[in-house]
Amino acid sequence: MLTQSSFSDQEYAAKGYVTRRDRLLRDLDAVIPWAALLATIEPVYPKGEGRGRPPIGLE
Repeated sequence: MLTQSSFSDQEYAAKGYVTRRDRLLRDLDAVIPWAALLATIEPVYPKGEGRGRPPIGLE
């Protein structure tokens, strides 16, 4: 379901301000070698066989 955007949402989107969270995530993407990290985790990550809560995908 789509929601109607408010005037403050419009102002915030047009402002171009980069939040600390956005800056942190951008910096983490630049620093962390994600492909190598995922390759290290994948062999020991649960496959979801059997009972219990299904695991969340790595990506």
